[in-house]
Amino acid sequence: MPPLLINSRGERMRYSMVQPILHKRLHHCGIGPRSAACRPLIHDLRHSFAVSTTFDGYRSGNPGSRLAILSTNLGHTGPGATYRYLSSAPELLGLAGKRLERHLAGGA
Repeated sequence: MPPLLINSRGERMRYSMVQPILHKRLHHCGIGPRSAACRPLIHDLRHSFAVSTTFDGYRSGNPGSRLAILSTNLGHTGPGATYRYLSSAPELLGLAGKRLERHLAGGA
């Protein structure tokens, strides 16, 4: 899979280069850390991407249809590694719970 973020020479950008740029851009936008232990990280973008993609799957009526593609886009070896992103989103857990309840009640 080709890199998402590349430098002017077309090379993959390393975390040590991306994180300071992200902090500078966030500061420019007025977004700062909540505390020393709770600050924005580049991995937050990955989490947002994973959760948004899964929400889109629920909206289309088939959340599982995108999981393999999402795992590949995140660079995971399989969907199992992707679940940690999704399990930390209470909204998604709520949607999954409602879907399970419908299924157990004999609905779609």
